[in-house]
Amino acid sequence: MHSHIGIASTNMPTLSFKIAYPIIIAGFFIMVSFIALNYNNLNTSFYIVFAFLAVYVFLFGFAIGQNFTAPVKKLLKRANDLSDGDLKSRFYSESKDELGQLANTFNRIADQLEESNSENEKTKKSVGIKVEAETQSLREVINALEQKVQNRTLELQKIAGDFEKFKQSTMAHESELTELKNQVSELKEASRKRVPKKEEIETQIENKQEA
Repeated sequence: MHSHIGIASTNMPTLSFKIAYPIIIAGFFIMVSFIALNYNNLNTSFYIVFAFLAVYVFLFGFAIGQNFTAPVKKLLKRANDLSDGDLKSRFYSESKDELGQLANTFNRIADQLEESNSENEKTKKSVGIKVEAETQSLREVINALEQKVQNRTLELQKIAGDFEKFKQSTMAHESELTELKNQVSELKEASRKRVPKKEEIETQIENKQEA
């Protein structure tokens, strides 16, 4: 589960400046107030010290800003990593303030996302195994049906062959029977021609008696 959630990246220099700006303004205000109170005692050394103080206040303000924004910047990086699919991204903070609470909340959300993703992966694997098992069972049934169809086809082909042989044998027997009938008819006809009629036999007997 790599759901991409766009997280607006805060402009760190701008945020650092927003934090440092009030500190710098407050420092300059204090220095200006001090100058106003000691205006009559100003000299070159004071201006040099004032310049160093101004630089120090400026750098101190930005250092404080960077110190505050560094954890936020790190948290945003971890949040972007999490949104890009790195579910093991975590942010740890030992501070007890709001940033520490935010870190704990972020880590809980990351844990829930990782657990949810793990459950989804397990579900996908389980479904895949079930589908594979059902597919294998269906494949076995199809193979068994194909084997039965092949066996039945062979049986039908054998029956058709036997029927063709029986048909040819029957036709041969019919031909032989027809030929036999014709021979019987011819024998009957021939026997009729060879056997003398009764009248002819009586005439032959009378002729012999007269002689």
